[in-house]
Amino acid sequence: QNKDLKQTRSVLNSLFSGALAGAVAKTAVAPLDRTKIIFQVSSARFSAKEAYRLIYRTYLKDGFFSLWRGNSATMVRVIPYAAIQFCAHEQYKRLLGGFYGFQGAALPPVPRLMAGSMAGITASMLTYPLDMVRARMAVTPKEMYSNILHVFVRISREEGVKTLYRGFNPTILGVVPYAGLSFFTYETLKKLHAERSGRPQPYSYERLAFGACAGLIGQSASYPLDVVRRRMQTAGVTGHTYGTILSTMKEIVAEEGVIRGLYKGLSMNWVKGPMAVGISFTTFDLTQILLKKLDNATRLNSSK
Repeated sequence: QNKDLKQTRSVLNSLFSGALAGAVAKTAVAPLDRTKIIFQVSSARFSAKEAYRLIYRTYLKDGFFSLWRGNSATMVRVIPYAAIQFCAHEQYKRLLGGFYGFQGAALPPVPRLMAGSMAGITASMLTYPLDMVRARMAVTPKEMYSNILHVFVRISREEGVKTLYRGFNPTILGVVPYAGLSFFTYETLKKLHAERSGRPQPYSYERLAFGACAGLIGQSASYPLDVVRRRMQTAGVTGHTYGTILSTMKEIVAEEGVIRGLYKGLSMNWVKGPMAVGISFTTFDLTQILLKKLDNATRLNSSK
């Protein structure tokens, strides 16, 4: 019974820490994320100058807080997504550790990669329609959709419920390398750091740097599938009709080229991605450490 209670507490701590990590990280980079999505779903050429102009025009036209338009939808999706992903990662690490005989120790490379990929797939499968809604809100004017519920109702009525899962396949294909490599890189860097420095816990700035490296590698590996996903998600409002992943890729390459099409906005992602992933991993770890300290203090007080 005590073991079950400990396990339940560990799951709840992971869920809370993951939810907080996702919320803090996504809010920090929301204006850059919105700008990236707008470029991804249009045929306009991307450059840092154009991205800055778009952010500035949006600010002048709709005000400062319009840069966070769609962030409420992002939060509705990101909080459960990050909570599930981080919690699932902790559970998969525990299960794989038991299976491979590494319980309580750092996993070998292959199971480490598997744990991250499976955590990403689990979270994506459970929260996908919310990602679809967020993409629609990011690329449409305020008049088109008034709130999150309105997006769900209107898409279901006008385009069918199946539309809420449009772009699901490239999402799952993209999340395998993205989540797998992100968690793998972060865990590997922490392991190497502990071995070299002799300190079991890195400093906060070191965690941020490890997370930034993880985000850079993970997002670069899965970026073309992210572009395909966004195109398929927003097809109903951009006037395009996209079918399969391959046909969408072919159309993007034919119209815009490989680099300017499939990797459009990647340079912005190299700023946004490492920031978001670094903040996310660091927030998760520090919240977990804080909750464990509070937990231990509570138990000490109750045993007196």
